[in-house]
Amino acid sequence: MDDQSHHQRLDELLRHPSLWRGRGAAMPAGLPTGFTALDAALPGGGWPRRGLVEVLVHGAGHGELTLWAPLLRQFTRHEAARCCAFIAPPLEPFAPAWQAAGVETSRLLVVRDKDPLWALEQCLLSGACALGFGWLDARASLVALRRLALAAEQGSALAVLIRPSRALLEPTAALMRLGIARTESGLAVQLLKGRGVAPRTVHVRLA
Repeated sequence: MDDQSHHQRLDELLRHPSLWRGRGAAMPAGLPTGFTALDAALPGGGWPRRGLVEVLVHGAGHGELTLWAPLLRQFTRHEAARCCAFIAPPLEPFAPAWQAAGVETSRLLVVRDKDPLWALEQCLLSGACALGFGWLDARASLVALRRLALAAEQGSALAVLIRPSRALLEPTAALMRLGIARTESGLAVQLLKGRGVAPRTVHVRLA
C-alpha cells in the first residue's frame, strides 16, 4: 500500500462514527428531535441514528414517550418504514392518541415478555424495527446493556431503555443517558452523560 492509499484509509477510519478518539467520537448528523432547544444541545444536532439511549424517570407516564413522538411520526410514515416496538410498557399505548399525533399505528408493535432486555435485543437484531422502547424496573448488568448496544448497532436501530431514576448510580453502555421530569409547561430533559454531551438541563415546551 502506497503512502497516499494509507492516508486515505486512515482518514476513513478516523471519520467512522464508532471510533473513540480520546476527547470524543466522530459524531454523525443526528435525527431531529422535533424540539429546537433539544436539537441545539445534543451532539450531532439530534438523537443518535443507532445505538442505545437510556432514559431515567421518576415513574411511568412522566412524558417519556411524548419526547419521542416526532421521531415516531417520522419513522412510521417513512416510505420504507420499519416497525417501532414497545417492550413491556407499564401502561397500554393509547392508539387514538398516537393517531392524533400523526403516528401510523399499524407500524407500532407491543410486546409483553417476562425478560424485556432479551425481547428488546431480539427486536433490534431482527432488522424489522427502526426504534425500540424497553421498560426495565430491575437492575441491569453492564454485560446486558452492552449486548443491547451491540444489537442496536447490528440492526441499524435506535434502542431507548426507560429505567427508574435510581439507575443513575449504575454504570451504563448507552451512548447517552437522559433524565426526564414533568414541568408546568412541558418537560425538563437532563443531559446526564454521553459522547459529546455537556451535562445540562433543557426545557422542552409541549403544545
